[in-house]
Amino acid sequence: MNSSLLFLKSALSDKNSLASTQAIIDWVKKQNQSTTVEIQKIAFEKLKLWGFDEKLGTLRHHSGNFFSIDGIRISTNWGPINSWEQPIINQPEIGYLGFITKEFNGVLHFLMQAKIEPGNVNYVQLSPTLQATKSNYSRAHGGKAPSYLEFFLNVNPDKVLLDQLQSEQGARFLKKRNRNIIIKVDEDIPVLDNFCWLTLGQIKSLMKYDNLVNMDTRTVISGISYGTYENQVIDLMSFIHREQSPENIESKVLKSLLSNQDSLHSFDNIVSFVTRQKSFYELTVDKIALNQVSGWEITPYDIVHKERKYFKVIAVEVAIGNREVVSWTQPMIEPMQEGLCAFVCKEINGTLHFAVQAKLECGNFDIIEFAPTVQCLTGNYKDTHPSSLPFLEYVLNASSEHIVIDALQSEEGGRFFKEQNRNMIVHAGEEIPIELPSNYIWMTLNQLHTFIKFNNYINIQARSLIAALAFKKETLKDA
Repeated sequence: MNSSLLFLKSALSDKNSLASTQAIIDWVKKQNQSTTVEIQKIAFEKLKLWGFDEKLGTLRHHSGNFFSIDGIRISTNWGPINSWEQPIINQPEIGYLGFITKEFNGVLHFLMQAKIEPGNVNYVQLSPTLQATKSNYSRAHGGKAPSYLEFFLNVNPDKVLLDQLQSEQGARFLKKRNRNIIIKVDEDIPVLDNFCWLTLGQIKSLMKYDNLVNMDTRTVISGISYGTYENQVIDLMSFIHREQSPENIESKVLKSLLSNQDSLHSFDNIVSFVTRQKSFYELTVDKIALNQVSGWEITPYDIVHKERKYFKVIAVEVAIGNREVVSWTQPMIEPMQEGLCAFVCKEINGTLHFAVQAKLECGNFDIIEFAPTVQCLTGNYKDTHPSSLPFLEYVLNASSEHIVIDALQSEEGGRFFKEQNRNMIVHAGEEIPIELPSNYIWMTLNQLHTFIKFNNYINIQARSLIAALAFKKETLKDA
């Protein structure tokens, strides 16, 4: 069976012979109760092995590994503000975000880790089998190597089901990418106490809960390809799952995912659209010393904007019982507000399309990436005048019957301190016209997944939303 069919079968599987979805929720709660976690904010001067490098003008680790907090100056012809300065995370190394998978009873299962990150809102979240920066897996911290690392380092290429470089948050990281990889094993492997096997369908079901499935899991899952089929085959799949009416949103999502027919725009037209955007808009990013960043101030406890908005850089002391290193200090990014990421979708030519935004962010690797219809992360969307941002008013006033997904999801807890954003997908009708603003374009889910295969096209916020879309209606016994 090819990898696309393996993934699709797993995504449509809500029966797991190893554990029910509710049992996994209870298991995560127990993991939270059984692990000692102590995290407190500290002054910068109390950081161990970290400090301000006056010569380089950065906040960095003494070894030069891990990451640094740098100052940057941005110049662009995008949007109403054409220049600004800010701190940013500079982590040029490429880390691993990886899953081990294995078939049980003919269904592919994913080995997931109940992992605690210092910035997680609720401490334990379900993460990939391996989640490690290069500094971590090369043991620059002096601790143990991450569990299951050897499976990825020694993998047979024939057992690699997915292998991609994907971008991180473009407003917070400077050109940061990670290796998203999924491998398959046939042999029995030991399952450590804080690991469990889940089907892809179960993972998607768990994404409906607030802050349960972490950002790294969501970005890897989003890159999975499920193949392309004729519409008649897709109709047969819906018929087999008889509880799914063709009018159910899950059936519409499945058709948009698996069909390359009836799309409003061709693949070449979309490539031309984003090429025009990248050719027209300019982005210049220059490094400057942190103490030279205008509009920001360095206090003993944080690096903060003078108007107390956007985000701030803080220092924390961490003690976690089940990590490779059980205690350490580090800088983190703390948001000043909750964000909103939302897709608006509607049926065009009988197929579900998503309103996708071409968006410039200062840390983007290639200027422009496709983003959700609405993405408010650096400013407070609750204070934003709805008319000043396309679709914001529509999303905030969407009725419950039009809301497909509405959950709070955490950003990556290793760098971001208790940052959660509201993730929404709204199914629109005729009230949303086909005509879109100049930097927006309609795309099917199949087209979005095609672009995810290539580096630096779909941003991490869009990928997080795409990952959460389920293809099979959840029943009470599955929840």
